Amino acid sequence: MTADVVADLMAAGHRFPHHIALAHGDRETTYAELLRRVRATAERLGPEPGPVGVLTDRSPATVVALLGVLAAGGTYCPVDPAFPAARQKALLMAAGCTRVIVTRPGTPVPEGADALHLPDAETEPRNPAPDSPGTRSAAPDLPAYTLFTSGSTGTPKPVLTPRRAITASVASLRELFGLTPSDRVLQFASLNWDTCFEEILPALTVGATLVFADDAYTGSLPRMLRAVAAARVTLLDLPTAFWHELVRHLAESGESLPGHVTTVVIGGEAVSPARLAEWRALGTGRIRLVNTYGCTETTLITHAVDLHGPRAPGPGAWWGEHDRVPIGLPLPHVVDAVGEDGELLVSGPALALGYRGLPDITAERFTTREGPAGQGAVRWFRTGDRVSRNPHGHLVHEGRLDAEIKVRGIRVDPGEIEAHLTAHPRVGAAAVVGARTADRTTVTAYVVPQHAGADTDGLAREVLRHLRDTVPGHLVPHRITVVPGLVHTAGGKIDRLGTHRRHTAAAGAPPSASPASSVPATAAPASAAPATGQTEQDA
Repeated sequence: MTADVVADLMAAGHRFPHHIALAHGDRETTYAELLRRVRATAERLGPEPGPVGVLTDRSPATVVALLGVLAAGGTYCPVDPAFPAARQKALLMAAGCTRVIVTRPGTPVPEGADALHLPDAETEPRNPAPDSPGTRSAAPDLPAYTLFTSGSTGTPKPVLTPRRAITASVASLRELFGLTPSDRVLQFASLNWDTCFEEILPALTVGATLVFADDAYTGSLPRMLRAVAAARVTLLDLPTAFWHELVRHLAESGESLPGHVTTVVIGGEAVSPARLAEWRALGTGRIRLVNTYGCTETTLITHAVDLHGPRAPGPGAWWGEHDRVPIGLPLPHVVDAVGEDGELLVSGPALALGYRGLPDITAERFTTREGPAGQGAVRWFRTGDRVSRNPHGHLVHEGRLDAEIKVRGIRVDPGEIEAHLTAHPRVGAAAVVGARTADRTTVTAYVVPQHAGADTDGLAREVLRHLRDTVPGHLVPHRITVVPGLVHTAGGKIDRLGTHRRHTAAAGAPPSASPASSVPATAAPASAAPATGQTEQDA
């Protein structure tokens, strides 16, 4: 393992200066040009710039900003400019950012932040000084980036990930994916979530090409397949919910994946055994199908398994059409353990430093206990996921130990959505629950009016508009239902599942409950989700 992921990038650039690093339509950037732009960005930031926000754009400019911040020794913090202004400002404050890089000219800058525009590709210096920030290594324990996970208080939790963590993770992912300089990796994940680093960093530290294809982000599966074919993509990294839709499309349309595709990586949600059976029946034996698992706090992917293809088990594989599909074995840099309650614990060099400014929550989720034989006490992350091991040692996901749900592959605490709902002056109480529908998770919110006799239809629509104006799309429920009251446990706590069961009875509301008013949102297909951080539904 090398000392730093930036050193790996520089080494790849020096070995393959004329290889194409970034491709966006007919615009191509060589590794020599990429390194020049990264160094120029680092010089513009200055040494040790601290936390730097980046208003992301789905283009090579965001990759240049990411690498420039890392090369300068700073802490990268992506912010979706489609988020409401108040949310952008809150994220930057929580991450400690006073400066933001603007990747698309004309993007509004959050109030109180100093804007830094990327150097122009044509006018930046072509021969940076040998001792420029782009050639210096930063300490491995310094934070590399800040990302946010959901919190029950309504405030997102900033996760600080050290440089040693991404270096260790990326080294394992290069091996897992089997990447070579001839590979072409589609940039598909949202550039505001850590999945995008799985695409960007392994590819660019091995000399491969990272491909941006605008038609891949439209939500149209036929257009996406044509774009993948035209760009000669070899590796796809897809959200599991999107892959489910892709499998159904291929099965119904008779289309097949373009011939250049050799590896499909999926992750973020449980794999449907039925979709896996369909995938196998499509004649996809030449393509590796790799199922993956990981948490933001454990840096990218920690567990993986080939479900189908040339590296998967042969006939008689231990998962079938009606079994839970495994999430695999730990990668080389990962140590795992299963607690007495079935909780998955993860240790190793890829653990985050903790939650910035939240010592109590950090102490609760990052614990110290005995490590492997001879190591003594080591640091572990409590994932909150309940797992079991099958006879072959592969982990199988059995659900959550807490109330967290996955929305488009993003962990969401229902309490955060409930906090935003009850912040509305006309809402007295709220309960949020997730349910599996057509191979993806949908979120329903039940709200109780602050005052009896309220206009329930009007309230539901008003609350929906309010959320769309104040929070990102993954925190906007697919349906808001106004009810006269919530179900409570014997201890007086809100019973989310009990509330959901009461108001979704097959024959309508039970006699004990008054009729509820419900406002659904028109959901976009999961295939559209990675294209933007905006809400995936429109009332």
